[in-house]
Amino acid sequence: MCGIVGYIGTKQAQDVLVSGLKRLEYRGYDSAGVATLGPRGAATVLRTKGKVQELVDLVATHQKTDSVGIGHTRWATHGEPSKRNAHPHVAGSIHLVHNGIIENYQDLRITLQQHDYDFKSDTDTEVLAALIDYVSRDTSSLLEAVRSALGMVVGAYGIAVLDTKHPDEIVVARKGSPLILGVGNGEVFIASDASALLGYTKQVIYLQDGELAVCKASGVELYDMSNKILEPTVETLEMDLEAVQKKGYDHFLLKEIHEQPDTVRATLRGRIDAEAHTARLGGVNMTNDELRDVHHIMIVGCGTAYYAGVLAKYYIEQLLGDVVISVEIASELRYRSFTVPEGTLALIVSQSGETADTLACLTELKRRGVHCLGVVNAVGSSIAREVDGGVYVHVGAEVSVASTKAFTSQVVAMLLFGLTAADAKGVDPERRATLIDELDLLPGEIERVLKAHEAEVKKIAKRYAKYDNSLYVGRDTLFPVALEGSLKLKEISYVHAEGYAAGELKHGPIALIDDTFFEVFYLLDNWLYEKSQSNLIEMNARGAHAIVITDTARKVDAEVVVRVNSKLELLTPLLFNIVSQLLAYYIAIERGSDVDQPRNLAKSVTVE
Repeated sequence: MCGIVGYIGTKQAQDVLVSGLKRLEYRGYDSAGVATLGPRGAATVLRTKGKVQELVDLVATHQKTDSVGIGHTRWATHGEPSKRNAHPHVAGSIHLVHNGIIENYQDLRITLQQHDYDFKSDTDTEVLAALIDYVSRDTSSLLEAVRSALGMVVGAYGIAVLDTKHPDEIVVARKGSPLILGVGNGEVFIASDASALLGYTKQVIYLQDGELAVCKASGVELYDMSNKILEPTVETLEMDLEAVQKKGYDHFLLKEIHEQPDTVRATLRGRIDAEAHTARLGGVNMTNDELRDVHHIMIVGCGTAYYAGVLAKYYIEQLLGDVVISVEIASELRYRSFTVPEGTLALIVSQSGETADTLACLTELKRRGVHCLGVVNAVGSSIAREVDGGVYVHVGAEVSVASTKAFTSQVVAMLLFGLTAADAKGVDPERRATLIDELDLLPGEIERVLKAHEAEVKKIAKRYAKYDNSLYVGRDTLFPVALEGSLKLKEISYVHAEGYAAGELKHGPIALIDDTFFEVFYLLDNWLYEKSQSNLIEMNARGAHAIVITDTARKVDAEVVVRVNSKLELLTPLLFNIVSQLLAYYIAIERGSDVDQPRNLAKSVTVE
C-alpha cells in the first residue's frame, strides 16, 4: 500500500528517488525516506514524517552525488506515523524498504533480540532488515542473505535491499506486493508502481511472486527462491508522463471525473458495433460453447470494484435470464467455506490489479478449476497476469485515491462481457441491441451531464457541506449507485455517509433522519417510480433535508432537485453517479479536505 523506488546507475540517486516518490504520493502515505550509498559504501539515510515535500526540503540540505539508493513512502500498519517508523530501516549494514506485512515478525523480533539486536521502531520492516543482517554473517552474497531470510518469514512483501558491503547492487524480491524494474542504458530503476518510472524508461520487467533480482548498473539478474536463474521478460510500458499531470484542473479527482466521456469511449473502442448492434470482447479466451455452459457468474471485488459488480449484476441478470449472478466482497469470500456450482465463471474486478484480498480469491478460485476473467485497469498487474482471460478497462492512470472513472468503465466492461455471453447463448437480439445503443450513447450523455450540472452541484455543495451525516437512498439499479455515492462522500470529505436500499428504510435507517443529516435520494421515472416516491414521502414526513437526483419532469417534493435529462433509460444510473461524484468532490472542497490524498487511505490495497 506504500511506495517503493530504487535506482542504480550514473545519475544523482537522490534526485531520481525523490522524483519517483512524488509520483507515488497518490497511493497514500504518512512518511517518507531515502537511503543512498557512496562508492565506498558510506550511507546517507534521510527520513521525515508527513509529505514528500518535507523530504525534498531535507534532501536539499543533505545533497549527495551517490548514484545508488532506495526510497519509500510509508502507510502505517505497524506503529504510528513517525520519523522513527519511517523507511528505509537500517540494521547493521542492511538498509531496507518494504511493502507488505511480515506476520511472524514478533517471534523473529524476540529471537533477534537474543542476538543483541536493539530495535528502534515498532515496525515489522526493521525486524526483516535485522534478520537479513543476521543471516548475512554466514555468507558473502547479499542475494543469498535475502533469499535465506525470506525463507524464514510468513507474510507478503515487496522489498529493496541495500548493503554497505555491496554498494554496487540492490537486491529486490516480491511475494504478494508489486515490484517493477525499469531497464535503461547503464542504469536500473525500481518501483512499486509504473508511474514512478515515467520519463526515465519504457522498458520494464514485472517481478513475479517468488522472484528475486540483483540490480546492477549493467543490468538485472533474475532468480527464483530455489536459486534458479530466470530469463527476464522485458516489456514496453504502456503509460506516458502526460497521464499523471493535472492538465489545468485543481485536483486529479476533478480531472478524472471529467475524463469519463473519453475513458468510457476507450473501454468501448473496438468492442461494440453500434450499427450492427454487436458486442464482442477479444480477451475472454472462451469459445461460444464454453460460454453457453456458464450457469453461474461470480463477481469478486472490494470497495468501489464491489459496488461496480453489484450494479453490473442488475443488468447482466436481465440479459442472461437463466444465469445466476452473485457478487462477493473479496475480503469476506476468501475466508468463507463457500461452494462453487458447476458451470461457474468468475469476474475478478480490481482497478490496480494488485488488491490483496481479490488476488487471494483469484488464487483459490483457480485452484478449484473456475475459469477466471479479470476486469482490471493496470496493464501487467498481478491479477491481469494470473487470470485465464479478461478485459482491460483502458481508463489510463487513475491518480486520485477515490476511484471515479474506473468505476464507470468497470461497469461498462462487465456489461460488454454480459453482451458477449448473451450473444453466445442466443439471447433475443432486440434485448441486446437496446443495451448496445445505450452504451454507444453513454460517453456523450456523461459529457452533457458534466456541462449541464457541475455549476449547479457546486452551489448545492456549499449549502450541504455543513452537515456531518448523510443517507444515500436508491432502489433497484440505484441501490448500488447509493452505495458508491456514499462511499465517495465519506472517503474524501469524512462526512459520515451510509447507502441503503429504499425499501429498507423502514427496517431501521429511517430512525436516523433528523436535522444533523442530509439525504441524497435517487429517483428514476420508471416502473418503480411510485414505490420510490412513497419512500421519499416517508422521509420528508420525518424532516428530511433531501437532495433528489432524478430524470423525471414530475413535481418532486424535496429541498433540492437535480433533474438529469437524458436519452438513456437503462444506463441513467451511471449519469446519476456522475452527479454524486461532483457532489462529493465539491462538499470535500468546501470542508477543506485533501481530496486526492484523503487521510488513512491508499490507492492500491496490497495487504489485508
